Amino acid sequence: MIFRLLAIALCAVALPFPTSAQTPDIAAIAKSSGTPDIPGLKVVWLAPWGDVAKAHPWRNIIVHQTEGPAGSARGGAAEQFKNPTRRGVMVWVETDGTVYWAVAENLVPTHTDGADRNDNKYIDNSKTYHQVNKDTSVGVEFAGNYPDVTRGPTEAQIQAWRILVKVLRARYGIPLDRVYAHNWIDFKDARYCEGCALATMARQWGE
Repeated sequence: MIFRLLAIALCAVALPFPTSAQTPDIAAIAKSSGTPDIPGLKVVWLAPWGDVAKAHPWRNIIVHQTEGPAGSARGGAAEQFKNPTRRGVMVWVETDGTVYWAVAENLVPTHTDGADRNDNKYIDNSKTYHQVNKDTSVGVEFAGNYPDVTRGPTEAQIQAWRILVKVLRARYGIPLDRVYAHNWIDFKDARYCEGCALATMARQWGE
């Protein structure tokens, strides 16, 4: 009897804790500073997080595609880091899913074309026209759709985006319906819909 009770006790000790107990809270991580480890994401921190209370008041997220080859996100992010307000974005995502955080969150990179789309082709543009622009929006650039601009994101990019969009939304308090494709808010390349698949995924994934 004693041996039986001892065996049961040992089995109980050996049982793993639930996964949820081991997984850090994304919402808590999103409010931290420095260069946090984000489960499921490989982040290269060119510009570490500061105090989120001192960040620029970001209200939207815009998904871009670089029309650059695989491997170009690293170089684009490096150039962005050197000149933060140049044409480009805060966050770059490589085809292997690596995320490059290139710009301090209190600085405003130059992206979008002023949110000049007003034809309601994809969404109701009365809520975006001249509003969802560089001054209000975090830009996320996905590399790899060159030479075929119609090429979709890689599976690694999709998996990274699934986590990244939650982190961005949690950090800056951005509602789900304020995740936009660049093509939804500006008139872009007619050959494809820039950022549309990724923005749609984010909205479909939900909270």
